[in-house]
Amino acid sequence: MPTKQRFSPKARSAARQRALQALYQWQLSGQDIDLILQQFLDEENMEKVDIPYFKRLLHGIHQEVNQLDTTFGRFLDRGLNQIDPIELAILRIGCYELKQCPDIPFKVVINEGVELAKQFGAEMSHKYVNGILDKIAHT
Repeated sequence: MPTKQRFSPKARSAARQRALQALYQWQLSGQDIDLILQQFLDEENMEKVDIPYFKRLLHGIHQEVNQLDTTFGRFLDRGLNQIDPIELAILRIGCYELKQCPDIPFKVVINEGVELAKQFGAEMSHKYVNGILDKIAHT
């Protein structure tokens, strides 16, 4: 008998979406990540968000940002500073999940990254994100 999931996939997707927004704000403003976290908890509609997962993503990515950037940086076709901030945040989320969340199938991580890129990124960014995350998943 398969074990039941202890989380809602929709709540996890919502956590990734909020994490993308919070990381984007952090990348552009340089604000303290805990202040951004608190701002989201206080001011954003977090009703349908897996809040523990949102916190895990924010803190984990913040703590490991250099390692994450190094991991996916070798697959980039341009410098890290030339990556669109939305794509950068999506790649950081996807790379973190691929490396630190072995319970999440890599196809789910890639699909979630592609969906975020389609929703928030530039016109063809989903293809770029897909290619980079696929390479990370197969290393």
